[in-house]
Amino acid sequence: MKKVHIIGLGLLGGSFALALKKAFPGIRITGTDHNQQHQEEAVQIGLIEEIKDVAAPDTDLILIATPVHTIPDLLRSVLGKIDKNTLVMDFGSTKAQICQSIADHPNRENYLAAHPIAGTEFSGPKAAIDHLFSGKILILCELEKTNLELKGKAYEIFEALGVKLRFMGPMEHDNQLAYVSHLSHISSFMLGKTVLDKMEDDKNILNMAGSGFSSTVRLAKSSPAMWTPIIKENKSNILEALNQYINNLMEFRDEIVQDDYKKLFKKMEEINRIGNLLNLEK
Repeated sequence: MKKVHIIGLGLLGGSFALALKKAFPGIRITGTDHNQQHQEEAVQIGLIEEIKDVAAPDTDLILIATPVHTIPDLLRSVLGKIDKNTLVMDFGSTKAQICQSIADHPNRENYLAAHPIAGTEFSGPKAAIDHLFSGKILILCELEKTNLELKGKAYEIFEALGVKLRFMGPMEHDNQLAYVSHLSHISSFMLGKTVLDKMEDDKNILNMAGSGFSSTVRLAKSSPAMWTPIIKENKSNILEALNQYINNLMEFRDEIVQDDYKKLFKKMEEINRIGNLLNLEK
């Protein structure tokens, strides 16, 4: 791995650059970002060596790490200009529309759809950390459509990152992520809104906030510029998950109204098992 080009120099793109620099000494990374300040910061802190709008012809890997609604057009453009030995990968949080957008592209075999289940509530190049992907799950979609030799190049990178690979179809990916990722962010945003609304009457309420509130609302600090497109792209799956979530909240509320605390206790006791299930996945 000698040359890499990154489009999108935020948390994911920047962390990817740092991880590659750590794993492959001497690697040359160029990059671009629509945000001029991000480009300058990426050079200043050493994420990339040079700002370039277009990757060099002999680039080993081009990573697209931009908001999901921008990826299809970028992907088609990049695939139309690459060398046959260049692997193109994206880190989009939705996959069905992206994969569909290049399904018939003549250079489809140069593309690998990837989604690392990694991140923080922070954004921008300065949020990048070299161990962000270590030990995290990386989902790959339609791996069978990627060129065999380029898959070997991808596996070299994944081994260096220390990720755990999972494989699924794009539609399955989008449905499952609506429940375990997208719904979590929506819940956090709405908890934050509820408390902000309460603050209009009680300015001191945040003085009562402990670690439980902080950890639950942490995701409400995530970038709206990233999450609005995700919600739009995955609308149907998110509405399915959101409707189930709202129904569960309404049932919980009704049991409180009815003073049915035995039922509440039993319900929460049953839900406790999610902790054991999460431990099994680690």
